Formats: sequence, C-alpha cells, structure tokens
Amino acid sequence: MKKYNFVHAGLLLLPTMLLLAAFTHMPTLKTVWRSFFSIRTNVTGEFTPSNYQFLFEDDVLWQVLSNSFWYMTITVPASIIIALTMAIWVNARLSGRSLLRLAYFTPTVLPMISVANIWLFFYSPEIGLFNSVMGWFGHDGYNWLGDPQTALGSIMLMTVWKEAGFFMIFYLAALQGIRPDLYQAARLEGAGNLTVLWRITLPLLMPTTLFVLVNAVLNAFKMVDHLFILTKGGPNNASNLLLYYIYENAFSFFDTAYAAALTVLLLIILVFLAFIQFGVLERRIHYR
Repeated sequence: MKKYNFVHAGLLLLPTMLLLAAFTHMPTLKTVWRSFFSIRTNVTGEFTPSNYQFLFEDDVLWQVLSNSFWYMTITVPASIIIALTMAIWVNARLSGRSLLRLAYFTPTVLPMISVANIWLFFYSPEIGLFNSVMGWFGHDGYNWLGDPQTALGSIMLMTVWKEAGFFMIFYLAALQGIRPDLYQAARLEGAGNLTVLWRITLPLLMPTTLFVLVNAVLNAFKMVDHLFILTKGGPNNASNLLLYYIYENAFSFFDTAYAAALTVLLLIILVFLAFIQFGVLERRIHYR
C-alpha cells in the first residue's frame, strides 16, 4: 500500500518536475556551463575562466551592483511600509472603502510597459506633469531621467507606486484573518493603538511580511521593462540595474559568455538573499 502511494505521488508530481527541469534546472546548468567558455553568439570558444576574472575588473558592473543595492534597499522597505499602511487604513470602517481599495490596487493591474509610458509623460522635461506643477511655483523643474542625480530615484518612485498596491492586497487579506477577540481583549487591558499594532498586528502579519519581502526582493532584481522604456540604463549607467546589464551584454553587445557569467552572479546573490530570508528571518516568525 505504501509503495502504491509512493508511485501515485510520483506520477502526480511528474508533470511539474518535468516542467521545472526543462524550463528552470536545465537552463540554469547550461548557463553555468556556458559561462566558462569564450562564446560569442553561436561561435564555439574554448574553456576559460576569463569571464569571471573580468567581473572584478568591470567598472560598469560595480556601478550596476551599487545601483541594484540602493534600488533594493530603498524600494523594498518603502513598498512594504506603504502597503501595510494602506491595508490598515482600508481595513477600517470607512465610507467608500471599496473605491479606495480599487484606487490603491489599480496601478497593479496596469501592464508594466503602460506604467512606464505614463511615468515617461510625468518625467518629460518640457511638458511633463511634475515640471508643469513646479512651474506654477516659479521653478524650472528637472530633467528627471536625463540627470544622473535623479534618474535612479525617479525609477524607484515609479516602482514603489506600482508595487505598493499589489502588496497591500496580501496585507489586507491577512488583517481580515486576525481574530477580532484579540483586539477586544487588548482594549479591555487598556492597550493603546501603538501597543496593539506592535504587540498584536505586526507579529501576526510576519508570515505575510516574509512572503511580501521575498516577492519584493525578486521584483527588485528582475527590473527590465521600465528601464527599457525610460532610460535604457542611462545616463552614463546611472540607472542601470543588474538584469538589464545582463540583457545589454547578451542582446546588444552579443557577448553571451559574459552575460552567462553575470547571470551566475545574479543567481549567487539571490541564493544568498534567500538564505537570509528563510534561514534567519523565518526562524523569528510564528505561524498560526
């Protein structure tokens, strides 16, 4: 009977395992293998570790890694904090809260290319919305996407606007799953709003926070669409991020071998972050 159950479970998992092997594991192994060869497009090269040696010599890569670090460090906490704040607000008994939830969630359902084009209009130097508003107060405005000092920050602002509403849905669902009697008991003990938030709401939301954190970090490292429309990594790589740099090397410079090495570097970074998230943070989370 146990043998039958094992075979039955294996057959049920077989389609998923085949898909994972075909579209995840095999491409990953092939990428690692190609990163050790001096291959450009379809030209066969020889085995060499030069691609990984060049990682330490590539000044553009270090700038890209710095951009990616600051992009993740700012957008991830900002998106989570804003999403939690919006979820707590729309979870309260407000008039018209359904419309408010819809307004918060609307940016999420828009395609990334559409969002990038909308914000391209906002950031346009001459006719852009932001500079037009600043012009009412006598300010000439900025070249938001053309200035190295503001390009990356402009991308961050758009990202937070796009993702906060998506994460709000998960927090809202988690808030509605918290038992009301916990709040009633806290009120009877004389707990204030901050005490209830810190001692009840936030600890019970930690599983959701971990889920949102993992998704936010992954989104931070897979940003390509917005950069392609808005800045193409410029000016002077000021807004270039790691995945877009991989795309540039593979499809603009046709250096597939170095792009493979960069992809391996990205995988190592993601594995390290996953270890921190699941090996360290998850131990501090109590599931109900």
